[in-house]
Order: sequence, then structure tokens, then C-alpha cells
Amino acid sequence: MKWHPKTEPNPLPYSPFKSSTVPRPIGWLSSVDPEGRENIAPYSQWQNLTFDPPMVMFSANQYPDGRRKDTVLNAEQTGWFVWNMATYDLREEVNKSAMALPHEESEWDHLEVTKIYADNYPVPMIAESPIKFECRYKTTLRIPGNTPVGTIDLVVADVETIHINEDFLDADGKIGVLKIRPIARMGYFDYTVVTEKFEMRVPGSDSAAQAGLEGSA
Repeated sequence: MKWHPKTEPNPLPYSPFKSSTVPRPIGWLSSVDPEGRENIAPYSQWQNLTFDPPMVMFSANQYPDGRRKDTVLNAEQTGWFVWNMATYDLREEVNKSAMALPHEESEWDHLEVTKIYADNYPVPMIAESPIKFECRYKTTLRIPGNTPVGTIDLVVADVETIHINEDFLDADGKIGVLKIRPIARMGYFDYTVVTEKFEMRVPGSDSAAQAGLEGSA
């Protein structure tokens, strides 16, 4: 099978595109607007960009009527947002936070979580999330699509503060991913959870390269 998505109709009953780039980390992003209205929503196009300094990105599709997502506007207007790690234990709250609500209604009112606030700016955070990044807005790249909903805002930010629940650290000081059980977005309505891992080291790499890949302090 071969498909040219720009010029041909989809040959399958469901799109294979988003279901092939998997698993995708979830950007569970909390923010606040200048008037103090609090927002939280999951984004499946989320990633780190570099480590020196720590920098992250997420992209948000517009609504069909051309409106931009609240998280993007809040980040641009206040200069801050927070990434909360999405875990298996929090999966139902992540899902509820994806609801489309009127601008004046907050997703937080529907969640059964403990709300705490960031250090740098009063952005609400999920206390139960084991790792959180306080992100300072850097820039937005507007990328047009074929339709309003296909157009995206790609937001880049610096990570200014990292919160880690030490209960989820392994004895060697590494993040205990198998304790955390982070979830990731698949295609369709599917998600996956990290329950196992394996190690591979690049053959022939020197000690500096190994340290960089490992993230040694």
C-alpha cells in the first residue's frame, strides 16, 4: 500500500498518520489568563527541544472557526505555563481535562486533583503529578494548514523550574519511570503506559558521549 495524503483520499477506514508517530508524550499543560481564569488541557504534540538550556515545545491546532487554543493565548499573554506529567493513575483526570468548555468555565472544576501553584507565576499545577516543569514562554511559530483546524501554533518555552516528587526516584538517583507509569498518546482513542524498559548503549561511543546520552550530572 502507498498513499499520497496531499493528493489522494485516505485508503483506510481510519487515518494512519497520527497512528504511526507513536507513542507521543502528553503535554498536560496548565495555564492562567491575565484575568486569573485557570485552564488545563492535554496536547499530544509535545516534546523537549534541547537540554542546554532545557527547552520544550508544543503545537496546538486551531478550532474549526479559527479561534486559537486558550493555552497558547495564556502562555503568550502571561509568559508562563506548566507541564504536568500524565500518569496511569491520573489518566481519567487527563481525559476529563480534554473536554471542550466555554472560555469562562475552567476544566479544574471537573477534576478530582489537588491544586498547588507554581513558584514563578501563579499557574495552577497538579500536586499528584510526580514531575512538573514551570515553562517561560519564548516564541510562537504560526504554521498555516489547508484549513483553519489544520493551522497550528507551535509554542517554544524555556524550562525555568523542575519539580520532582522524590518518592519516584530510584536508588541510583534516576527517575523511576516504572514507578511513575507515564502514559502516552497513540492513534484513534488509544493510549499506552510505560510498564517496562530496556537499556542499549551505543557501540564505540566515548565516555563523554555516554555521559551525555545518560544525562550524567
